Amino acid sequence: MSLTRRGLLAAGGAVGALAATAAGTGAAGAAPAAGKKHGRVRTGFDRLAADGYALLKGQKVGVVTNPTGITSDVRHIVDVMHPDERVDLIAVFGPEHGFRGTAQAGGSEGRYDDPATGLPVYDTYLKSGQPLADVFTASGVDTVVFDIQDAGARFYTYIWTLYDCMEAAALAGKRFVVLDRPNPVSGRAALGPVLDPAFGTFVGRREIAQAHGMTVTELALLFNARFLADRPVDLRIVTMSGWKRSDFFDTTGLPWVPPSPNMPTPDTALVYSGTCLFEGTNLSEGRGTTRPFELLGAEGIDHRWATAANALGLPGVAFREAYFAPTFSKFQGKTVGGVQLHVHDREVFDPVRTGIALLVTAKRTWSGFAWRSDNWIDKLTGNTRVRTMIDAGADTDEVVGAWSEDLAAFRAVRKRYLQYR
Repeated sequence: MSLTRRGLLAAGGAVGALAATAAGTGAAGAAPAAGKKHGRVRTGFDRLAADGYALLKGQKVGVVTNPTGITSDVRHIVDVMHPDERVDLIAVFGPEHGFRGTAQAGGSEGRYDDPATGLPVYDTYLKSGQPLADVFTASGVDTVVFDIQDAGARFYTYIWTLYDCMEAAALAGKRFVVLDRPNPVSGRAALGPVLDPAFGTFVGRREIAQAHGMTVTELALLFNARFLADRPVDLRIVTMSGWKRSDFFDTTGLPWVPPSPNMPTPDTALVYSGTCLFEGTNLSEGRGTTRPFELLGAEGIDHRWATAANALGLPGVAFREAYFAPTFSKFQGKTVGGVQLHVHDREVFDPVRTGIALLVTAKRTWSGFAWRSDNWIDKLTGNTRVRTMIDAGADTDEVVGAWSEDLAAFRAVRKRYLQYR
């Protein structure tokens, strides 16, 4: 079936899109049972390729991607496009962890020539603005294509790689194409505090919710219209077909590739927007274990934390007293106590409320609880409110209630850019 193109207009910049149909089965609004595949989703790349790369015709192309940029038969899109005469692919741009994914958190692969294709690979990590625009200019590309799997959380840095690359492409006068992939935790709702721009960093540049409930093409449209409106990029999006907002990743029929070393499964992504907050504390967030962000703990914690967390009756989740020894990161080689999250009903599970509840109960049941000395928690939550309210003895409902007005305002903005039902 051939693809059609439709025009969109965002902040005065022309936006082209390959139209998508949101196909699904079952009653409207009903999410499939865990593990049941309702049909194969076609990603933005799948649809671009099926259209013979018409959107890239006559362009020198560079791709911002990482190991998640794969086809349904697990070939990397760079390896697919490179020998195809219909695409003039001349460069690759690697984000945090690198194009081929060899670097840990906080690292990248630097500038090198890819052994498999011979293509020059440029490093985008920690570059933004004019320095990143200069990289695009030096590469000689006309169009920058973005294709990376997101995890659905504001502090997952690939969406800010998207933002930075859009801004830099505008500065360099390059066209920008975003290829869509599923939000792995569904796109049903936005949750959590909205970032105060005074706390903008690479784990949150602009004012979106902690769990944004959007796909990367939807975020690109929002970014271009609201945050880059003074100088929007010439943006094109290629949406998916077959994806519904109620879909979790395991219903899509798509293969999962860890988008970063500590995001091994879609289960990790399900809890990540809440439990990543423990990066802002002196507790382990499970890095160095086989269940990062599902295991949390520290030396000196015992059964009382799991008991207190379970007593809250949080929907869709239970907590198991757990002991583990991280192989790297916090408490490397030491046995620590804590909890393991077990999500038994993801339809009602709220990861952000759960993360707040775990912070509250950890502080109340373990005398050793402390925030990181640099107040990193404020960067993760996007303000000082969560930290100061918990320090003042607020309970979970009080902390969550404090962001209700900001979240309602973001949800109203978000609606304008949603592409799927």
